[in-house]
Amino acid sequence: MCKASGERVRESFDVRVRCPEQTAQVASVLAARLRPGDSVLLTGQLASGKTTFIKAVAAALGSTDLVTSPTFTLAQIYSSPGAPILHVDAYRLADVAEYIDLGLDEQVEESITLVEWGEKVAGEFPCHLLIEFTAGTEAPDDRTLSFSSTCERWRAMLPELRDGMPEVTA
Repeated sequence: MCKASGERVRESFDVRVRCPEQTAQVASVLAARLRPGDSVLLTGQLASGKTTFIKAVAAALGSTDLVTSPTFTLAQIYSSPGAPILHVDAYRLADVAEYIDLGLDEQVEESITLVEWGEKVAGEFPCHLLIEFTAGTEAPDDRTLSFSSTCERWRAMLPELRDGMPEVTA
């Protein structure tokens, strides 16, 4: 197959979780591979599990800070032994200019950055892992988490990440 020059290939896989404990297991698998400067953008409807996932990532990274959705403060920084965790909630942002006005560039470079409603600011994170949360219909906590990236760092990591996941589905 021939692809156009400059075309970015997206690699992806899905994980189905049926309870918050499985969500925490998936978050732990990801957390073990995160390093300072990494950006993870989370998308999905309200109450689809984005904040629950971030709480689990922070715990797996060793943070003892209280993790809450920064919907009104827009950003929180949590301490952890390896690197600070920058938690951004872009839900209330009207546009990417409002995100830029927050002046988080230096924190992003030094932190592990997790962004709820990440689709609103994706252009500011050229190398990111995208996790799309989709609520299932079988049970209240049933979710499909779709992991994808066009960035080489994450595309290379996706097979290892997928292999570490519980109950990976196509």
